[in-house]
Amino acid sequence: MITWSTFLLFLSASLALVLIPGPNHLYITARGLAQGRAAALASAFGVEAGTLVHITAAAAGLSYVITRSATLFAIVKWAGVAYLVYLGIRAFMGKEEAGARALPPQPLRKVFLEGVVVNVLNPKVTLFFLAFLPQFVQPSAGPPALQIVLLGVTLLVMGLVSDVVYALTAGALGGRLARRARALRHISGVVYLGLGVITAFAGRK
Repeated sequence: MITWSTFLLFLSASLALVLIPGPNHLYITARGLAQGRAAALASAFGVEAGTLVHITAAAAGLSYVITRSATLFAIVKWAGVAYLVYLGIRAFMGKEEAGARALPPQPLRKVFLEGVVVNVLNPKVTLFFLAFLPQFVQPSAGPPALQIVLLGVTLLVMGLVSDVVYALTAGALGGRLARRARALRHISGVVYLGLGVITAFAGRK
């Protein structure tokens, strides 16, 4: 299976990515502000249910790319590096994004399903599974699909913990996101650029 050194590097990089406030956190916070903690928690679990979609798609498609085509793997890798660098530069140069916006109340079932859609369409998560996660898969360490599932579930657990924290403290986090938008944007830029460097120097083993 995956070596401990590779897994620990993956954990560190994933933690940095998870902690960046993104569309998922903003949606969860907005739901908490609009409907309370029950809705925030429903959205949090919906978001991570969406992560299962990413895991399934990655395990089904990327395992073939990793094992069969070095060229396609390289294309995915460098496209991911370029996009991470782009996100980092945009974070430094762009304007502050709006904080958690007001949302109309919805039934909890619909809140859950919206959480799924928010995560499935989240470019940050898509990028992670398409370009970053494959760099930690080692074809010599076992079936790539199984490794992708293991790494994906690890990210899911970390993301769920982060999402639940946002859900339980939505009111406070909503205010902080609005007041500290510029600082968070700069932190995001540093993290994205750092992940781009890690991805550029990572490779198949």
